[in-house]
Amino acid sequence: MMAASLLRRDKKSTAAHLKADLKRTDNSSGLRQLQELLDSVLNPERGSDPEALEWCKWLLAGGDGFDEFCRTVRSYDNATLCGLVWTANFVAYRCRTCGISPCMSLCAECFNNGDHTGHDFNMFRSQAGGACDCGDGNVMRESGFCSRHRLKTGENVPSVPRDLLLMSEMVLPRFIITIIQYLRDGYTEPESAADRDLQKVLQQLELHISFLEELTKMGGAMRTVLTKILTNQQTFKELSMGQEENVYAKRSYEKYLSALKSSGLVSVEEKGAGGAGAGATDPPAGAGAGALSLLGATAAASLEDSSKEEDQDGLQGVGQRKRVKLSSSTKDPSIMDTLKHKCFLEELLFWTIKYEFPQKMVTFLLNMLPDQDYKITFTKTFVQHYAFIMKTLMKSHESDTMSNRIVHISVQLFSNEELARHVTEECQLLDIMVTVLLYMMESCLIKSELQDEENNRHVVVNCGEALLKNNTYWPLVSDFINILSHQSVAKRFLDDHSLLLLWMSFVSFFQGMNLNKRELNEHVEFESQTYYAAFAAELEACAQPMWGLLTHCKVKETQEYTKTVVRYCLETLQMWFDAIGFVDEPSLNQLTFHLPLHRYYAMFLSKGVKCQGLDLDSLLPDQEMLMKIMVHPLQIQASLSEIHSNMWVRNGLQIKGQAMTYVQSHFCNSMIDPDIYLLQVCASRLDPDYFISSVFERFKVVDLLTMASQHQNAVLDSEQERPMLEGALTFLVILSSLRIHLGMSDDEILRAEMVSQLCMNDRTHSSLLDLIPENPNPKSGVVPGSCSFEEMLSGVADFKAPVFEPGGSMQQGMYTPKAEVWEKEFDPIMVILRTVYRRDVQSAMDRYAAFLKQSGVNTGNPWPPYKERTPLHPCYKGLVRLLHCKTLHIVIFTLLYKIWMDHQNMSEHVLCMVLYLIELGLDNQVQDDKVEEEPCIEEHCHDSWFPGTSLLSNLHHVINYVRVRVPETAPEVERKRERERERETPPSTSSESATYGQSSRRLTGNWRENLREAQVFSLVAERRRKFQEIINRSNHEASQAVRPKSSSARWLPPGSPPQLVTEILEIRESMLSLLVKLHQKLSAKQNSLSLSWLAEVDPAHHAHGDGLTAIERILAKAAARSRHSKRCLQDICGKVCPPVPPKKNSPGDKKSMDKEERRQRARERQQKLLAEFASRQKSFMETAMDVESPEADAVMDMGSAEPLESEVLYDCVICGQSGPSTEDRPTGLVVLLQASSVLGHRCRSDTPKRLPTTDEEHIYPEDTCGATNDVRLSLMQRYFKDSSCLQSVSVGWDGGVYVQTCGHTLHIDCHKSYMESLRNDQVLQGFSVDKGEFTCPLCRQFANSVLPCRPGRGIETGTWHTPSTKSMSTLVKEVEDLQEQLGIFPMESNLSKEMESVIKDIKNTTQKKYMDYGKNPGSPDNDFLFMYSVARTNLELELVHRGGNLCSGGASAAAKRSCLNQLFHVLAMHMRLYSIDSAYNPWTRLTQNTHSRETEFCDDERPEVPMLFRDVPSLLIIFILTMPQPLRKEHFTCVVKVLYSLQYTQALAALSIRFSREERLAWSNTGAAKKNTPNSDKSWESLLGHVICELTKAKDVYDTNSEEALMLSSSVWSPQSIEFTLQQFCLPFLRLSCLLQHHLYGDSLPGCQVEEEFSLLTGCLSLTASVQSSGSMSSAACLDWNFNAFDLINQWCSEVIALSSTPSQQSVSLLVQDPQWAAPRLLHLPDNYNTIFQYYHRKSCTSCGKTPKDPALCLVCGAFVCLKGHCCKQQGVCECVLHSQHCGAATGIFLLVNASVIIIIRGHRFCLWGSVYLDAHGEEDRDLRRGKPLYLCEERYRVLEQQWVSHTFDHINKRWGPHYNGL
Repeated sequence: MMAASLLRRDKKSTAAHLKADLKRTDNSSGLRQLQELLDSVLNPERGSDPEALEWCKWLLAGGDGFDEFCRTVRSYDNATLCGLVWTANFVAYRCRTCGISPCMSLCAECFNNGDHTGHDFNMFRSQAGGACDCGDGNVMRESGFCSRHRLKTGENVPSVPRDLLLMSEMVLPRFIITIIQYLRDGYTEPESAADRDLQKVLQQLELHISFLEELTKMGGAMRTVLTKILTNQQTFKELSMGQEENVYAKRSYEKYLSALKSSGLVSVEEKGAGGAGAGATDPPAGAGAGALSLLGATAAASLEDSSKEEDQDGLQGVGQRKRVKLSSSTKDPSIMDTLKHKCFLEELLFWTIKYEFPQKMVTFLLNMLPDQDYKITFTKTFVQHYAFIMKTLMKSHESDTMSNRIVHISVQLFSNEELARHVTEECQLLDIMVTVLLYMMESCLIKSELQDEENNRHVVVNCGEALLKNNTYWPLVSDFINILSHQSVAKRFLDDHSLLLLWMSFVSFFQGMNLNKRELNEHVEFESQTYYAAFAAELEACAQPMWGLLTHCKVKETQEYTKTVVRYCLETLQMWFDAIGFVDEPSLNQLTFHLPLHRYYAMFLSKGVKCQGLDLDSLLPDQEMLMKIMVHPLQIQASLSEIHSNMWVRNGLQIKGQAMTYVQSHFCNSMIDPDIYLLQVCASRLDPDYFISSVFERFKVVDLLTMASQHQNAVLDSEQERPMLEGALTFLVILSSLRIHLGMSDDEILRAEMVSQLCMNDRTHSSLLDLIPENPNPKSGVVPGSCSFEEMLSGVADFKAPVFEPGGSMQQGMYTPKAEVWEKEFDPIMVILRTVYRRDVQSAMDRYAAFLKQSGVNTGNPWPPYKERTPLHPCYKGLVRLLHCKTLHIVIFTLLYKIWMDHQNMSEHVLCMVLYLIELGLDNQVQDDKVEEEPCIEEHCHDSWFPGTSLLSNLHHVINYVRVRVPETAPEVERKRERERERETPPSTSSESATYGQSSRRLTGNWRENLREAQVFSLVAERRRKFQEIINRSNHEASQAVRPKSSSARWLPPGSPPQLVTEILEIRESMLSLLVKLHQKLSAKQNSLSLSWLAEVDPAHHAHGDGLTAIERILAKAAARSRHSKRCLQDICGKVCPPVPPKKNSPGDKKSMDKEERRQRARERQQKLLAEFASRQKSFMETAMDVESPEADAVMDMGSAEPLESEVLYDCVICGQSGPSTEDRPTGLVVLLQASSVLGHRCRSDTPKRLPTTDEEHIYPEDTCGATNDVRLSLMQRYFKDSSCLQSVSVGWDGGVYVQTCGHTLHIDCHKSYMESLRNDQVLQGFSVDKGEFTCPLCRQFANSVLPCRPGRGIETGTWHTPSTKSMSTLVKEVEDLQEQLGIFPMESNLSKEMESVIKDIKNTTQKKYMDYGKNPGSPDNDFLFMYSVARTNLELELVHRGGNLCSGGASAAAKRSCLNQLFHVLAMHMRLYSIDSAYNPWTRLTQNTHSRETEFCDDERPEVPMLFRDVPSLLIIFILTMPQPLRKEHFTCVVKVLYSLQYTQALAALSIRFSREERLAWSNTGAAKKNTPNSDKSWESLLGHVICELTKAKDVYDTNSEEALMLSSSVWSPQSIEFTLQQFCLPFLRLSCLLQHHLYGDSLPGCQVEEEFSLLTGCLSLTASVQSSGSMSSAACLDWNFNAFDLINQWCSEVIALSSTPSQQSVSLLVQDPQWAAPRLLHLPDNYNTIFQYYHRKSCTSCGKTPKDPALCLVCGAFVCLKGHCCKQQGVCECVLHSQHCGAATGIFLLVNASVIIIIRGHRFCLWGSVYLDAHGEEDRDLRRGKPLYLCEERYRVLEQQWVSHTFDHINKRWGPHYNGL
C-alpha cells in the first residue's frame, strides 16, 4: 500500500523524501519503502516501460534534476584513461611511434591534442570497433598522451561525498536484475521457435541499456559504484535466485538454468551431483599421449558415424566425405562445458553471448574498462566464457558481425601484457585457447587421401566447410596471436610441453589439406575455390602463431625453446609419415601446397642457427628421415613447373591460382621460402648424387638426358619437356644460389627483396611496402614502415615525382632502380623466385636491356646477369657439394652436347641455366681436400665418366665414347650400319647395358676390354643405389633395407614405339671444348676465340652481355683458376680446326636449328611493322588535332593562309570526299555544345576564395559575375521597358552555351547514317546516342551536334577588306540603311533546316531558367537575347582561354578548332528574322540628335534604357548579327567607332562618380577651359568636364554616396591615373571587338606587352592611324565623332536626368558598371587534407540535418552536399546532380570527403577524376585506406582547374558512365 501512495506523489519530492530517510542512521523504514517502490516500478511483468526509467533517474538524483546530478558526478571523475569506445566505421588514429602494442588506437580528439609531428601514424576506419588507449601506459608511451591525459588531471579530484551516490547503490542492483530478467524471459532456444526474434527483445531493452551507457559516461565515480554492484556476489545471490515468496524471480532463474543446459553447459554443482565421477574435472592422465595418438591409431579406429547433433546441423561436409570424430583430443573436457555465474557481470556476459553480442551491450561492457577492478574481473569472466563464446560463434548465422564484436572486446583485454599474463597464470588462458581451437577444427575433419588413399590414417580439415570458408575461426586465432605477442605469455607456452604437443597436433590437421589430384582425361566439371580457405587457414592459424613464437626465440638464452619445438616437430612429422603410409616415393599426380609442419621445422631451424648459435647437426634427424622430409617440398617445386607447363590445365584455373598464391608476397615467406630452405638443408646433408638424380626424376626429365638425338619419354609430352627441363635447372640454380636463410643479414634480405620488386616494374611506395614480404605476423611489432625501409629505399631507388600527362593519365610518385643497382645488384634468380606472373620476369629483362642500351653497353639480346652471392653460413657449406658431384657434371656435359648438336627441346634458357650452374661451381669450390670415399668393391658406372668430383678438374676431362639406348629408327643406328658396311668393327650386340629401369652393373669383363671407354649413364639406377647405401649406412634392420621398387619398372603400353637398341657414340669432347664450340656456334664465326684472347681477358669486364659474354666469362674463370684448364683451352683454341658441322640428321634437328633463326627473322619483321605503324600514327596525330594541349600555340595566320579561291572545300571524315558545302548537301563541323557557368563564377579579385574549414569562415556568392549581372538585369526590368532591357545586357554568364569543335567536318547526311549505325550498335558506349551524342569518326573526340558550314567563301576577302576612304558620316548613313533592310526569310532548303535544328540543339543544351529572362517567357525578345548572348559567351570564353587579354596575339590555340565564324552565321541567320523596329533602333540614338522624339512617349509606358546604362559589347554583337551578311569591313569599323564613343562616355561617367565633390568641381572647371580649344572633342579633360556638368543636373546622382566615394578616392587623381582608368574601362570592349574582327575577317592578332595592349587594339580596329605606345597615348585621341560630341553627350545624359522616378541609388549603381573580371578560379584548398576531413566528415548536412554517409564538397562554390543521399533527393534526383545543375549548369566538380577523390559530373554522365591530394610519396590514397597524411598537389589542382575553364573534361577523361541521377 505504501508503494502505491508513493507512486501517486510526484517523483521529485518522493526521491528527496526517500533520500532523507536513507541518510539517517536507522534507515530501515527508508529501505523498506524504497524496496516496495522499486518492486512496483521495476516489475518485470509490466514489460519495459519508459516510466520506470523516469523513476530511476529521479531516484538516483535523490530529488535534484537528473542533468544537474550528472554534472555533479562528472566533477568527481577521477579517470586517467580516455577509454572512449567506438563502433565500426569510426575514424580513429594509430601511431606506430608511440604504440607499445600494435593494436593501439586513439580517438581523433586525443590524437589532435597530442604531439605526433614526424611520427609514423595513420588514420583508419575502424572495422570491428575499438577504444581509445590514451592514458594507458601499458599500451602506449606516455609521450604520446594528449594534453588532458598527460597531466593526469583525474588524480587530484576530491573524494566523492558519501550521500551523492547513496541512492545509486540502492537502486541500480534492482535495475540491473530487471534487465537480466528481461533477457532470460525473452530468450528462446532456436529449436522451439524457428523465427526466434532476439532483435525484438533487444529493441525493448534499448532504452535501459542506453541508460546504463549514459551512467558509464559520468566518469570514474559512477563507474566505481557500477563495478561494485556488478561484481558483488552477495547481491547477485539474493536477487538472481529470488526470495522465497517471489514466484516470478524463481521462474526466471529456472529459465536461466535451462538456457545454460541447452547451451551444452553444466553448472559446476550439477556436475558434481550428477556423479559424473570425481576424476572428471581433473585433466585426464595422459593428456600428452592422447594428443599424439590423434595422428595415429585413434583416428582410424574412431571413424564411426558422426554423432547425432552433427547430423542435425546438416553439415555433412562437402562432397559427402565422412566427417571424422576424434576421441580424447582435448586436454581438459571441463574447459568446453562448465560455467558458473557468481555475479551480475558474469550473467550479463552470458546473455550478451546468447544474444550474439548486441552492439549496445558491448559498448556498455567496454565503457566500464577504465575502472581497473572492473577490468580485471571482466577479463577473467571473459576468459571463463571463452569456450562458450566460440561455440556460440560456430552456430551463429551472423558470424561476421559477431566476430567483429568479439574482437572489439578481446583486443581491449589481451593487448595489455600485464592483464594477459595475469589471466594466463590464473585462468589457464592458453590451455583454453588451444583446446577451443582444437574443438573448433575437429568439427570439420575428414580422412586425408594423400599417398595411400585406402589405408591413410591421417585426418585433415575439410576446406569446403563453412567454418574455414567463412573464416569463422579468425577471432580466436587473432586473440591467440595477440597474446603470443607478449613475451611472458609466449614463454609460458613454450615451457608447457603438453601444450606444445597439443598445438602440434592442431597444426597437423592442416598438413596436406586441400589435396589436388591431376586430371588426366577430361576437364574438371566444377572448379572448387576451396584453396582461398586453405591458404588463409595456413597463414592465419599456423604461420602467424609461428612467427609470433619466433619473435621470442631470438637470443642464446632461448635455445632450449627452439630445441623443444624442433624435437616435437620431428616427432609429429614422423607420426604423419606413418599415418599416411609413406615409404619412399610420393604418389603420382597428387599435390598439396600445405605442409605447415615442415615449415615450422624449417623456420625454427633457421632461427636457431641464425640467432641462437645452435649447431645445425644437433637439430637434424638421421639421413633416412631427411630423405623423407625432402620429398613433399620437392614435389611442390616440381609441380609448380608442371602447372606452368600446362600439365594441370584440366584442373581449371584454380590450380594456377594456387601456384600464384604460394609465391605471392603475403604468403611467400611462410610457404615457398621455408620449403626452399628445407630443401637446401636436405641437399647440404644428403648425398649430392642422390639429391640431383631425385630432382631430375621428380621433374620427369630423366629420359631427356641422353646423348642420343631421339628418346622416348613415358611421362611427358614432347612440348612439356622443354619447360620442365628449364624448371628443373632453374630450381637447381635457385637452390644453390639463394641465401635468404643461409647467411644473409636482415638488411641484405630487405635490400634484395626491394631490388627484385623494383626491377620488375617501377613501384609506388605503398605497393612496394605491400610487395616486400615482411614478417607477416601483424602483431609482432616488426613494422615495415621503420626507418630502415626508407633508408634502404633511398639507397636503391630514385623517386620519380608524380607527373601529369596532358592526355589525362595521372601518374603517381614512383620509385625506379638506380643505375648502379641495374649494374651490380639486379638478380634474375631472385626475380624468378618472387614473380607471381611469368610476364614480370620478361618485364624485368626488358627493363634491364633498356638500361644497358641507354648506358651504351651494346648487346642485342642480353642474358640474365650472373650475380656474386653472399658467403654461406658455415653450417650450410655442404650445399656446395651439389655443384661438385659427378651426376650434375654428366647432366651438364650431356646438355652442352645436346645444345651443340641441336637436339630438340633445347632452348636458350636451358643453356643459360647450365652456364649459370657451371659458373656457380667455379665460384664455390669445395673447401676440404680430397676426402677418401670409402672404397667400393665394384666400379660404378658413373665413376668412369669423370675421375673426381671437382668441377674445375672435370671441365677439361675428355669423354670419348658413350653408350646410349636409342629407338631402332634413330639416325645413330643408320650411321652405324653405314660404318659397318665400310669396315667390320667388333659387333656390339650386348643389350645388357643399362636399360633405364634396371641396375646397370652387369657388364662382363671382356666387353669392358673391347669398349672400356664407352660411358653409360642412368640416373634412376644411380639414385636407387645411393638410396640403398644411405639406408644401409643407417644400419637398420635388414627387413627394411629392401624397399619395394614402386616406380622403377616401367610399364610399356601395347603398340609401344620401336624397340630400343644400344649404340655407341663417338664423342671425344670435354666440357671446355663444348663451350668453345658453342661460342663459335653462337657467334657464327669459325675461330671466334683466338689464342691471344685468353691472355687479355678480364672476367670483371664481362658482367653484362649475351650468351657469348657468359661463355667467355666462364672460360676466363676456368683458365684463371686452373693451369691445366688454361693449357687445354690453348690447345683447343690452337687447333681451331673448322669443326665438322654436325650432319643435319633428321628433319627434327633442322627444325630446332632454324627455330632461333626463324625467331630472329620474325622479330625483325615485327620491328619493321611497328616502326612503320608508329610513323603512320605520328603523321596522323600531326594532321589530326591535339586535344590534349589546349594551350599549345598553333599559330595559323588565317588571312595569308587562305588562297583567294571562290569556294572553301571541306573533307568529309566519313565518306572521305572533298567538296564545297551546298544548299542541298551541306557540310557541317563536328561540335560539342555544353552549358557553362564558368564565366558566371568569375570574381573581381585575382585571389581565389578559400574553402571554409571552420565555422567562422564563409563564402559569399554575391560578388560573382553571374550574380552581379542578374542583379543588374532585374534592376533594369523594374524601371524600364522590358523589350529594351533585353537588348541592353547579355545573359549566359551562368548556363551560357559554349560551342567547341575538333575541327573535322562531315556531310550532314553522312552524319545521320553514322548516328543510325551507332544507335543499332549494341556495344555499351560511354555516351547516349539518343541524346545525339557521338564521337568524331576520325579523332574519337566527344561531340553532340553538327554545325552547318555556310556555302560560299570562307573568310571575307578582296573588296570586303579594302580600307575605306568614305567619310564617317557617309558610313554611318550606310550602316543605318543596311539595318533598315528587312530580313529575308531563307529558302526552305536542307541547309536552312539544319540551321534550325542546330538552333534547337543549342536551346536544348541549357536549362529553361537560363533562357527566360523576360517578363513573358518565350517572346521573340527573349529568344533574341538568348541568341546574341550565345555569341557573347563564346567570345568571352575565348578571351578567358587566351589568358584574359590579347597580348599573346597569334591565332588562338583554338584557331583551327574555332567555330565562331560558322556559329555567327547560324545565329545571324536566325536573328535576322527579328528585325528591330526602327523607332527603337539604338543606332539612331548613337549617331544623331533625337530630342524631338522624346515627347511622343505616353506617360504610362516605361522609358527605354538610357544609352549610358547599356552594355556596349552587347550592342556591338546585336548590330553585327542583325545586319545583312557578309558585312563589309568598313561598316564593321564604323560600328566599332560609334560604340567606342559610347563606351568612352560611360567610362567618364563612372569615373566622375568616384571623385570627391572638390575634385569634381576642379575637373569640370579644367574641362570648361579646354572646351573651346581645337580638337576639344578628342581631349578627355573637356569631355569629362562636360559629363560632370551634365550629370550634376540629374537628381542626386552625385550626392547619394558621397561618403563612400570619399573612401574610394583616398588617393588624389592625377591625369595619368585617370588616363589609365579610362583605358582599363574600355579594354574589355576593345578586346571583344578585335576578337570578333579576327573571326569575321581573318585579321591576325599581333602579340605585344601588357602595357601596349590598348594602343595595339585601337590600331587593329583602325581607331587610330598609327600605333603608338600606350604610355604616351591618349585614349580620347581614338574618338571619331560623326556628330557634335557635346550635343551627343548632352542627349545621353539627359536620358539619365529624365529618370526622376528612379531612386537615385539604383541609377548610380547602373552607371558604375565595371566591365573587368578576374580569371575564373576554383576554390583555394588547404595544404593538409586532414583540415578538410576533420571539419567536414562529421558535419551535418544543411538541408537534412543528418551527417551524410558520403559527404561531398563543390570545388567551385564550396557547397556541402550528400553524395547518393536519399535524404536530400528532390523529384528522384540526388543532391550532387541537383547542385551540378544549379551551380555549374550540369557540370559539377566534387571532392568526396571520405575518399579524397574528385568526381566530375557532366550532364547525365560522371567520371572519377582522381585525387589532388597526394601523400609524401606522391601517391593517391583513394578511400583513405592507408590513412597517411595527404598534401595538396598544386600541379594536379591546376590541371583540374584548367580542364574546367577550357571545358575539356569530356575529351581528356576517358572513363565516363551514366549516373542515373543517383549521385
